[in-house]
Amino acid sequence: MSANRPAAVVVLAAGEGTRMKSKTPKVLHDICGRSLVGHVVTAARELDPEHLVVVIGHAAEQVRGHLTERYAGTRTAFQAEQNGTGHAVRIALEELGQSVTGTVVVVCGDTPLLSGGTLTALAATHADDGNAVTVLTAEVPDSTGYGRIVRDSVSGAVTAIVEHKDASEDQRAIREINSGVFAFDGQLLTDALGKVRTDNSQGEEYLTDVLGILREAGHRVGASVAADHREILGINNRVQLAEARGLLNARLLERAMLAGVTVVDPASVQVDATVVFEPDSIVHPGTQLLGATRLAEGAEVGPNTRLTDTVVGAGARVDNAVADRAEIGDGASVGPFAYLRPGTRLGVKAKAGTYVEMKNATIGEGTKVPHLSYVGDATIGDFSNIGAASVFVNYDGEAKHHTTIGSHCKTGSDNMFVAPVTVGDGAYTAAGSVITKDVPAGSLAVARGQQRNIEGWVARKRPGSAAAQAAAAASDKASVEN
Repeated sequence: MSANRPAAVVVLAAGEGTRMKSKTPKVLHDICGRSLVGHVVTAARELDPEHLVVVIGHAAEQVRGHLTERYAGTRTAFQAEQNGTGHAVRIALEELGQSVTGTVVVVCGDTPLLSGGTLTALAATHADDGNAVTVLTAEVPDSTGYGRIVRDSVSGAVTAIVEHKDASEDQRAIREINSGVFAFDGQLLTDALGKVRTDNSQGEEYLTDVLGILREAGHRVGASVAADHREILGINNRVQLAEARGLLNARLLERAMLAGVTVVDPASVQVDATVVFEPDSIVHPGTQLLGATRLAEGAEVGPNTRLTDTVVGAGARVDNAVADRAEIGDGASVGPFAYLRPGTRLGVKAKAGTYVEMKNATIGEGTKVPHLSYVGDATIGDFSNIGAASVFVNYDGEAKHHTTIGSHCKTGSDNMFVAPVTVGDGAYTAAGSVITKDVPAGSLAVARGQQRNIEGWVARKRPGSAAAQAAAAASDKASVEN
């Protein structure tokens, strides 16, 4: 357990976010596979706090439900009226129902780029410097509009946070700004919150007032500077959401590449924070890797591929394909232009080829479904081959039924397998067959009508047509040759 482990982390997520212009609460908007608040909670958990409390307000039940489902163990505190950040923190401490001894870290629920490492550095600085409050700050290229951090020239302590509109010319030249993220001494914070006044233009309790209260009481206010100023960016509209997504996506891909993954064109690849890569996997342009997708060592995906919650085995190849909740075995091949739907499991060195769709299907080792086929609700054994243009007819209009194909089977092109039906090990089926009955192991199944040729039909039924003329020419040529 870290010596700097906070007593609590408070996440402020009660606001409506009207500038998002959305029915979805701002903190639930998605970015790289997690909600905004989900990213903040994930970063906060890296601190291993004794308590983690998210203050909710707008669309409280929706936000609470999301946290309960995705981030079990996270506590919530309900702020019925949004009366300021100080009020929100007070509500959170009241939720804990006890005097908080130790460090309390306060973060905003709309800062998805904030990392656990930066929060850890904040907590460490707070403890090492013995501060009553430590402000997370950042040095930005353009500080216009931000609150400036004014420091004591000797001690480096923070003496003031001056808003842009109130800053002097010298202060406006300061590039170090306030992030809105703080580490507090818990007991001092509790006492100071009781002294925060509401005699301001908004009639709200401002958390930043706590800094002045503690400083006037003789306590030290310090700062921890974020290594990357972009981490503190908050999201207020869809433009900022897209910008943050781009930054986070680039960060995730950089991390993957430094860990041994080849990303051929990072600018065209999108990846979720929950994706796992193993070394020597390769990602080609135009690829989206989403959810709990995992690429094993040597896996190669793309171009133009979207994988959601899909596991790709070592050395497997996925090309121009879509897969959702599928498992692709080691050395398997998918695509181009294949669609693996939920429940698909491809065995080692199996193949789902061009224009193949699969759903709830288990495909054995070395088995190939090369092209133009639909395999739904099926189990196929090892080292079988499914002919082109085959359809597993699984739906009778009311219920789905299962088809089983054994190992070392060879099924002909243009087959229909009308479920429920079983084809035994080593069996063959003839091209153009509609299989409605079980086929015993080692048998050949032929299920098609007898071919009948009606000679002269075109000349009689389509006289003068191009087909009739071609047929007549062919007949004349055959007569000459004979």
